[in-house]
Parts: sequence; structure tokens; C-alpha cells
Amino acid sequence: MDKFDFIEMKVPAKAEYVGVVRLSISGIANRMGFTYENIEDLKVAISEAITNAVDHAYTEEDNGEITVGFGVYENRLEVMVADHGGSFNLNQIKGGIGPYKNSEPVENLREGGFGLFLIDALMDKVEINNNYGVIVLMTKYLNEAEVGLDDDQISTRQ
Repeated sequence: MDKFDFIEMKVPAKAEYVGVVRLSISGIANRMGFTYENIEDLKVAISEAITNAVDHAYTEEDNGEITVGFGVYENRLEVMVADHGGSFNLNQIKGGIGPYKNSEPVENLREGGFGLFLIDALMDKVEINNNYGVIVLMTKYLNEAEVGLDDDQISTRQ
């Protein structure tokens, strides 16, 4: 397993905190060396994921929290957005996660709808875990060449 830094933050499930998380992902992605375009994609994707959680996970009276996790790897950024306030158990999340498929009925995923299609278009990999609430795991690779390759890749020269 490759080494990574993990950053976790919790924000109230309110639309006004989307900007705080956007600033955070922007700072992390900038430090990692992502291009301006990729940083913009990351900001839109995380905004969509958080907005979906705010809109669908809680009623007005709930005062719920959204947990956001950033896995900072050498070659990629993994972003998790969970519509519950607990801390992430990474092994549990990765164990119960599956790829987002366009064919899945939208009602199976509470946040469903356009947001998920947009996230899928902007990120290199999108996975969903809805065993307990909904967790969206989004991955963006630092170099486009690594998309779709396994972690133990061997570079070949043409």
C-alpha cells in the first residue's frame, strides 16, 4: 500500500460551508502540483458532492454534519464526502465501495441526479458506498497518463 497523508474535516450540512471546502481542496491540489484546470474540476466536483449531501441527507431541523476526507498520495488525490458526521474508517469504506455506474437507478443513491453525472465527468474515478449514509469517493490523478492504471505501474518507453 502506498503512503499518503490523510486530512479530514467536518462542516455543518449547510450550503454556506461549500466555499470553505472548495478553498481547502484548492490549497491541497495546488500544493500537490495540479494544473489550474484540474483544480477547477476538483472544486466543481466537491461542490456538487457537498451540495447533494446538504440537499438530500438532512432535514432543516437535523443540524447534520458532512465529513470530507482528502487522501494525498504521490500520484493522486482521493476525496471522500460523507453525509454523516462520523470519522472515516478507510479500510471499511474501501471494502464496501463500488464504482458509480450510469445505469444505476438514481433512486438507489440518495444524492442521485445531475450532480453525480457531473462529478463522474470531472473526476478520473468515482465510487459510491451507501451502506451507512452515502459516501462518494472521487479520485483525480496528477498526470492524465496514470488514469486507469494500477498503483504498481511500470512505465514503458515507446
